[in-house]
Amino acid sequence: MASSGKKKTTMAKLTRESRLRERRIDKQARKDARKNGTAVQADEPADTLNGTGGETAGLDASQPALEALAEG
Repeated sequence: MASSGKKKTTMAKLTRESRLRERRIDKQARKDARKNGTAVQADEPADTLNGTGGETAGLDASQPALEALAEG
């Protein structure tokens, strides 16, 4: 059986697959960071409880929404 020289995968499919691989890698990195306790977000809620970072609390609350937009 000889292989044909024609490309069978479209660029759109290749792009979708590469984005999926990147998302899986990012998700695994977040999971590992959470497991190790090295997440930056774990330190920030303590600052908002003290009331020292009123503006930073607003920015932190918008980050998950931006991540959801980037992923979807």
